[in-house]
Amino acid sequence: MYCGCTGGLRRGVCVLVAVVAVLSSQATYGRRADRRAKNIIVMISDGCGYNHVDAASLYEYGRTGVQAYEGFPIKLGISTYAAGQSYVPDLTWRRFKYVSEEVGSTDSAAAATAMSTGVKTYKGAIGVDPNKLPLEHIIEMAEERGKATGLVTSVQLSHATPAGFVAHNESRDNYEQIAKEMIYKSRLEVIMGCGHPGYDDDGVAMAKPKEYKYVGGKDTWEDLSDGCVLGSDADGDGAADEWTVIQKRDDFRALMVGPAPKRVIAVPRTHTTLQQKRGGDTKAKPFAVPYNGDVPSLAEMTRAALNVLDDDPDGFFLMVEGGAVDWAGHKNQSGRLIEEQIDFNRAVEAVLLWIALNSSWRETLVIVTSDHETGYLTGPKSGASSDGPVWNPLANRGVGKTPEMEWHSTGHTNSLVPFYAKGAGARLFRRRAQNCDPVRGCYLNNTCIAGVVFRLLGHHGSGQN
Repeated sequence: MYCGCTGGLRRGVCVLVAVVAVLSSQATYGRRADRRAKNIIVMISDGCGYNHVDAASLYEYGRTGVQAYEGFPIKLGISTYAAGQSYVPDLTWRRFKYVSEEVGSTDSAAAATAMSTGVKTYKGAIGVDPNKLPLEHIIEMAEERGKATGLVTSVQLSHATPAGFVAHNESRDNYEQIAKEMIYKSRLEVIMGCGHPGYDDDGVAMAKPKEYKYVGGKDTWEDLSDGCVLGSDADGDGAADEWTVIQKRDDFRALMVGPAPKRVIAVPRTHTTLQQKRGGDTKAKPFAVPYNGDVPSLAEMTRAALNVLDDDPDGFFLMVEGGAVDWAGHKNQSGRLIEEQIDFNRAVEAVLLWIALNSSWRETLVIVTSDHETGYLTGPKSGASSDGPVWNPLANRGVGKTPEMEWHSTGHTNSLVPFYAKGAGARLFRRRAQNCDPVRGCYLNNTCIAGVVFRLLGHHGSGQN
């Protein structure tokens, strides 16, 4: 329960917080919840740091701390660095440029692999260790336990984060190979993501199809285009199982309720992202540029995925990624960052509604986190000064107005990112928070996600601290 802080007062506060949180969790969920979780849902806002969450909250509500996940009983930081790197709290808060320029940062491939397998690896690696040897994913173990599994993303279905939870490849750039592995070799029941070769980023049909790599190449797309395709044996009965393929927004909405196919591949009619890459003024205020029409929201995709997966009596594992939060961060697009984070927040709300109507916190674990921070987002007038480094909070301008904020990078940083958990086994994360940051408090290593989930699946796994 001790989180590893140094210093008398700070140490005492962290220990007290840890003890209170654990006791509270024990009272709420009981000991049996630590041993198993029927359903496990991991939600990743790619590229999201603490200030990204606040930016969306200030715009929508005029205040911070209001997101549903911010009320979860487990609230920690999480480190994101790749193999061969480290996070040093003292240097982070003594030198403003330390996390952005003075130390290496991870990427989505290495981070997803660490969260999914419990092993740190090199940047660009998909489900392989530093020696390029394949690792066991959470999804693979969940399938061995008889659970249904699924991946949902607002970017290409074979992009780094979804790939890092199921595939094995030495490079994230091998999209075609990764997509083929996901479609033809994995035991997934749900794959939902962009990469449609027949539509552009505005959701407009093209006279000539664009690149096919995100959906497994031209031959794979032709296989998918008739609405069904034969994949691997997903249920373990020795026979290959068919995928149902959908594209239209109405089909996503129809799939949110009622009877569902056994397996679904869903490719919205847009090429790279649901909305972030659409045309118009990319620096406009949030929602000023009309959205692509025949494209589902991340929340609609999530609801559809849940409706497919929850038919399995053994439960399921689902990873949902708000992938374009990262893309907006790379471009320093404040308006579109807010749009994408709000879209992700709506997906979280969809999950919480599903739990209220169809499950309970005693059998379902929800994790909300990020893989890394992108853009080094701060409040105005931050940076190094004659008096030392300054990290000002975002300046609130009221509901419906973009808060005052500054970007200090177009890349990833090595900053801690937020981690929230609630439900079956959530308190195990508190026990793994063995490090302490002077500003963020107790924090986990990102490999701890796999370590805890492996345990909840009945295996201790690696889950390095």
